[in-house]
Amino acid sequence: MTRFRGPLALGMALALAAAACSGGGAGQTTRPSTGGQASQPQGSTPASSTSGELTPVKFQLQWVTQAQFAGYYAAKDQGYYEEAGLDVDLLIGGPQVNNVQVVASGGADIGTAWLPNMLRSREGTADTPGTDLVSISQIFSRSGTRMASFKDSGIATPEDMIGKRIGSWLGGNEPELFAALTKAGADPAKENIIQQNFDMSGLLGGDLDVAQAMIYNEYAQVLEAVNPDTGELYKPDDFNVIDFNDPSVGTAMLQDQIFARAEWLAEEGNEDIATRFLTASYRGWIYCRDNAQACVDIVLAEGSQLGASHQAWQMNEINGLIWPSTEGIGQFDQAAYDRTVDIAVTYKVLTDEPDADASRSDLAEAALAAIPEGTDPNGADWTPETITLNEGGN
Repeated sequence: MTRFRGPLALGMALALAAAACSGGGAGQTTRPSTGGQASQPQGSTPASSTSGELTPVKFQLQWVTQAQFAGYYAAKDQGYYEEAGLDVDLLIGGPQVNNVQVVASGGADIGTAWLPNMLRSREGTADTPGTDLVSISQIFSRSGTRMASFKDSGIATPEDMIGKRIGSWLGGNEPELFAALTKAGADPAKENIIQQNFDMSGLLGGDLDVAQAMIYNEYAQVLEAVNPDTGELYKPDDFNVIDFNDPSVGTAMLQDQIFARAEWLAEEGNEDIATRFLTASYRGWIYCRDNAQACVDIVLAEGSQLGASHQAWQMNEINGLIWPSTEGIGQFDQAAYDRTVDIAVTYKVLTDEPDADASRSDLAEAALAAIPEGTDPNGADWTPETITLNEGGN
C-alpha cells in the first residue's frame, strides 16, 4: 500500500513533537509562535514577506463560491495569506471547469479536489497522458456525499438502488456511488444511471427514484422545498439517506484535499510557498470553525448565489466534515488514505494503486507546526449548531 513520502517527513514530525504543548480540551494541542510563517522546507528560499513583497499564488477551487471553501475566503479576508507573504487569487470552479486539469496544465499553482479524482488523473487515458499531481494536504476528514430518496420509495441501502432510476452528476462525482453499486453486486454500466442537474429537481419532480446529494448542499435543497401535501417545508423524516461513511455501506472516500504539480513543487522556493499557503489556509478553517456566522457573511459578500440560511447550513456541515481533526487540520490519516485507495482499486475507480509519489505529508506537517501559539488545530470540542433553513435557502 502507498505510504506518504517526503524526505522531511520524519524531521518535521519530530519538530512537531518538540514544538507542541498541551492545552485546550482533550486531544488538542497548541502551536508555538512563529509570526504566522511556516517552517521552511530544506532547499527553499526565504519567505517573500521578509522583504515586504507578496508572492502571487493561484488557487483553483472545486466549485462556485460557497461555504465549502469558506476557509480559503476567510484566510484572504482576515489577512492570513498576506501575513504569509502571499497574494492569493481564488479561482472559481463550476460545471464547465475541470479543476484537476487546470492545475495539471499550469493554469493554477495549487488546487483542491476529491482525492480519487486527483489520483485518477495520474493514470491518464488512451488519449490523455497521466498527470504528475501530488496530494499535499487532506482538509476533509469525512465524505459529504449522500444518496437521497423519498421515504416511501423503500430505497434505504445500495442494494435497494439496483434497477431504479439513479441520479448522479457523473463527471468525477460518482466514485463512491459506483463503488457502492459494485459492492452490492450490480454493474454500474448496466444500471439506469441518469445524469442529474446540479440540484434536486429530478428527485422532487419524480424523474429520479434516488439522487446524489452533498450533505452540505443538495440535501439542504430538499429541506428548503415546500411539500405540496402539507404546504410546509419537507422534513428529514420525509427522506431516506444513504451515507457512504456508514460501515454497512463502506465506500466513503476522502474528498477535499489540496494538491499541486510535482514539477511546480520542485522549482526553487515553491515548497516554501506551498507550506505558507497551507498554514494560512489552516488558520482560515480554524477561524471558520470558531466564527461560523462571520464566515457565512464573508462568503455571501464574495457573491455567492446561495442564500443566507443555505450557506449557514453548509458552513455547519463543512465544519462537521473537518472537525474534530485528530491529527490536526490538514494532516494525512494513513488508514483513511489506504481505505480510499483500496475502495477505488477494488471497485475499479482506479486501475491500480498509486505510487508513493502521489502524496507527501512533509509540507502539511511543516504548515501545522507554523500555526501561531494558542491556536487549536484539532477542534476536539467542536459541536454542530442547529440551523433553521428557510424556503429556497434564503
